Amino acid sequence: MPRPLPTALGLLSLGGMALIWRDIRWRVKGENRTVGSLLNQYLAVKVVGWLGKRQRDRLETDTQNIQRVQEETLLKRLKKNADTYYGKQYGFHSIKDTESFRQRHPVTGYEHYRTLVQRVAAGEEKVLIAEKPLILAMTSGTSGASSMLLSTKDTNTEFFLQGVAVCLDAMRRAFPASESLQRTLKLFYTPTFRQSEAGIPIGPNSSTPASSRHMLNLYTTPAPAFQVPSERDTLYLHLLFALKDRSVGTLESNFASTVFYAFRALQERWQELVEDIEFGRVSPKLELEAGVRAALEKLVKPDPGRAAEIRAQFEEGFEGIALRIWPQLNLVLAVDSGSNQIYGEMLRQHYCKGVPFYSPFYAATEGLIGVNLWPLQEKRQYLLCPRSMFCEFLPEASLDAEEPQTLLMDQVQEGQNYELIVTNASGLFRYRIGDIVKVVGFHNQCPVVEFQYRRGQMLNVRGEKVTEALFLGALKRAVEQWPGAKLIDYCCAESGILGDLSGGAQPHYQVFLELKGVRNLSEEQRDKLDRCLQEDSAVYRSFRIKGSIGPMRVQLVSDGAFQELKGRMMEFSSTSPNTFKMHRVIRRKEYADFLLGKTIS
Repeated sequence: MPRPLPTALGLLSLGGMALIWRDIRWRVKGENRTVGSLLNQYLAVKVVGWLGKRQRDRLETDTQNIQRVQEETLLKRLKKNADTYYGKQYGFHSIKDTESFRQRHPVTGYEHYRTLVQRVAAGEEKVLIAEKPLILAMTSGTSGASSMLLSTKDTNTEFFLQGVAVCLDAMRRAFPASESLQRTLKLFYTPTFRQSEAGIPIGPNSSTPASSRHMLNLYTTPAPAFQVPSERDTLYLHLLFALKDRSVGTLESNFASTVFYAFRALQERWQELVEDIEFGRVSPKLELEAGVRAALEKLVKPDPGRAAEIRAQFEEGFEGIALRIWPQLNLVLAVDSGSNQIYGEMLRQHYCKGVPFYSPFYAATEGLIGVNLWPLQEKRQYLLCPRSMFCEFLPEASLDAEEPQTLLMDQVQEGQNYELIVTNASGLFRYRIGDIVKVVGFHNQCPVVEFQYRRGQMLNVRGEKVTEALFLGALKRAVEQWPGAKLIDYCCAESGILGDLSGGAQPHYQVFLELKGVRNLSEEQRDKLDRCLQEDSAVYRSFRIKGSIGPMRVQLVSDGAFQELKGRMMEFSSTSPNTFKMHRVIRRKEYADFLLGKTIS
């Protein structure tokens, strides 16, 4: 006779598995999934959902007493690093409150840390932080040369708990269909790391295929594709395996620019991709190692039905193509604020028409800054994460002050612009990150901000200080008045970096545009951009009227010029495709010379 307790437990286990399987069967699922992969994804969704709710509840509590939480965050950082060379220099052991820290420690920039980071790279321990860094993280270099910063286990843990988990909870609430068991097309690439003298990896601080290896079964792209060094070839493989899966649920990347250029590649190479799906092959044009090619070709079976389906959609054109080839697509998950704003707009208007977008994070190489709790809002607004960094705020009017006086989270005012100054988990103290944000409101006591511009990305030939947001607004209004024109990409240069090639006696802006739908602009159309900026900036207008600033020189560049420029910029700065952001104001003459060489009008 069977014993009652084991029998009861067995029945309960069977009952539990039956309920789980019923829940799995009810959800929308990706095609050709094994029971094991479905179960793994189901459990991951449940665990992260539980964790996200817990972290969101904690965030809500923290925002109700922002002064206390910020001081706790600061003192935790100081205590952990008190016995380092740097901690002893500034007496971290004896600092007991926020005010004494601000009195004792200066506001800093990168030069303050350069030699200290070099000592860490050479293998010296306990210089800035108590532990050995995981990597030496390279910034994207949008405001000048790339900087090398430290990245620690704490940085990554905070990003996941306070960023990823919270944003997934917000996403689940706003888009319930995202809890499905569909696969995601995640556009990311294997970066190239080099080693410091002490063997510490040097490279980008972002998620990579290697760091996400336990989650690769959630993505459409198979693991062997990430062994391909070429970004162009890896992108082709991303597209090939995603096109095979009709039930793709999410398109994900760090930035909207990566998604946009993926669709441009799809538009250029769709016929080749369709043939590969039809005949069950991997294009012979891809430069793949024999072992990688063999592993990939085992995963590609002839599928003439799917090939015919997507061929018909491509032949109809590319407006709204995302939903036509992936009819169960729920979401595009990518940052589309700041320098990525134009890519998000182009995707929503063309390739991804009708698909919701969610811009989840406000983050930098320095770490997590804010989270977007309002996915359905059109404006991208981010709640500052009070336990990720200790934040100070420098009023916009004081950006050039010799001894800047900062404000704290509980002292800022709605509607005002500030430069962020942060103390993070990886050895930066009262550090000017160069981002200007606008406080647009408060969630409980915690500021909610919109990104405005990078200090190093202002146009400023006579002290006029035209920000990226101001210039882009004028540019979009001008393009609307050029019949048939659609903006693909742009950047500007101040005439001083061009020397004799600048083409004007007075300092002025050199504007490079990649447009779709037009191959030439009249002088009157080019002048429209200058007039639009004068309407938006009284300071710029006054300099133009006085003749202190000359008229803009607007030049059209050939299709694909900015993709080529991106490659050159990444090569120079050691930036990965995962973290690259297009520079809207270029400071290197060779970049401007390259675009001059691509000018068609």
